[in-house]
Amino acid sequence: MFSAISEFATTVVFTILGYQVTILEFAAVIASLIGVWLGTTGKQIMWPWWGLSSALYGWLFLSYYLYASAAVQVVFIVAAIWGWFGWGPKGATSKNLSWLNRLIILGGGLVVWLAITPWLVSLGAAAALPDAFGLVFSVIAQVLMVFEYRENWVLWFVVDALYVALYWSQDLKFTSLLYVLFTAIAIRGWVNWRKLTQELTTT
Repeated sequence: MFSAISEFATTVVFTILGYQVTILEFAAVIASLIGVWLGTTGKQIMWPWWGLSSALYGWLFLSYYLYASAAVQVVFIVAAIWGWFGWGPKGATSKNLSWLNRLIILGGGLVVWLAITPWLVSLGAAAALPDAFGLVFSVIAQVLMVFEYRENWVLWFVVDALYVALYWSQDLKFTSLLYVLFTAIAIRGWVNWRKLTQELTTT
């Protein structure tokens, strides 16, 4: 049963410039694009799409030995459930971190990144250094998003830009192009959430 599903998921849908896009990667890209775009609006409906895309990408990344990228998808699935109930029907409210908290989060993230990289290397993970960076700061960005802090979009911008290069180098070119869009969408998310903050302060 699982082998049949796996065989279906790895079926090539189309080819772009010699790169073969499978059903699994295509479905993951579409679900991710919808989820991230909805996230910029601060609407609750983003979370089911976020969870679906995370499950699909977890499967895809495991097949490419990108263990950190796969692991972070589990966090995203948990966050999708958490965010759905945490935001509520009205969606995100958007607020800001203090400068002190920003520095603490950044410093802590860098320490954890450097600490887990050797462990990923020992597991035989591909591109352990950038993949570990993406893992740590994706988790931080995700938690900030769940708690409705606008700074999540700054971290998403940095992480998404890194993933463009990482996934291209690992021959996930279609996903790499998706992250080019994500990098641009992160800017839109920052702008939109800033508007949400201003609306709340004027009401």
